[in-house]
Amino acid sequence: MDKQEIIKVRKDSNGNITDVMLSDGNECTIKQAISMAKEGLIGGVHVVKPKKGKEYLRTNRNETDGDNLDSLALF
Repeated sequence: MDKQEIIKVRKDSNGNITDVMLSDGNECTIKQAISMAKEGLIGGVHVVKPKKGKEYLRTNRNETDGDNLDSLALF
């Protein structure tokens, strides 16, 4: 099974990502996407857990800024 990729994001009024759209067209909450990433179902991202605060997704390091989650198209 191929891993899904995050292709679009939805943000709240503060600019925080609340939902993502996957490469198969399905939408899920950021919380669901974090769980999926932990299970290895979403490629190109990893889960970060700071000492204080909640878990979040970060794109894997590469030479391109355009694929960072905050840079993706909105839906």
